[in-house]
Amino acid sequence: MSTYLLVHGAWHSGQCWDRVVPLLASAGHQVFAPSLTGYGDKAHLLSRDVGLDTHVDDIVRLITGEDLTEVVLVGHSYAGLVISSVANQVPDRIARLVYLDAMVPEDGESAVDVQPMTRALIDHAARSDADWRIPPLPELPPPAGLFGVTEPADVAWLRTMLSDQPALCLQQPVRLDNPAVRAIPRTHIHCVAGVPEGIIRRPVPAIQPNGTPAQVWELPTGHDCMITMPAELTGLLLKLG
Repeated sequence: MSTYLLVHGAWHSGQCWDRVVPLLASAGHQVFAPSLTGYGDKAHLLSRDVGLDTHVDDIVRLITGEDLTEVVLVGHSYAGLVISSVANQVPDRIARLVYLDAMVPEDGESAVDVQPMTRALIDHAARSDADWRIPPLPELPPPAGLFGVTEPADVAWLRTMLSDQPALCLQQPVRLDNPAVRAIPRTHIHCVAGVPEGIIRRPVPAIQPNGTPAQVWELPTGHDCMITMPAELTGLLLKLG
């Protein structure tokens, strides 16, 4: 049995993994898909003081509280920042980092460094009455859709779980200064359909920080692949258990 810890991205909640969790569990694995502070069942905790550090603490507390080891830690989108800092704190508990269409930072970088378009989102929020709240990105015509989701029923379901993102989440820096984190294997899964204009993806270096060749897989779908291709995503994750 492997342990999978699935961390949702900005604006989402743990509910976005609802189509993946039972598939992993039915294969005999332990699965956690929590909502970060400010989302889902923790939406009432949303405030201007919620930042990247808050979300890192959420996941570290879950890992240590449940005494999890050999964790396959999956971060979607913004959560690439979260899982990086989590691994920096508890590297001995992490078996693999999976960057799922995710931001991949270096030490000291924030979301603004990794995905520069987030600066415009922060600046736009700063001119509003709620200067710390960044609303979800708007739905675009297909194939971009709403976070890559285009089926009307799926779009409607996705909307039920979206909420604002505090600006601090995109401003606080990642910490990757623990040498032990470099030994953790990494996998990158890219969603290659319907990428909106302005979104950039850093090239994955040919050699991982641990010295082994990079592992990069692609899914022919939009950003929220856990909604649009749950079976295919699960198939890839099962290869890593």
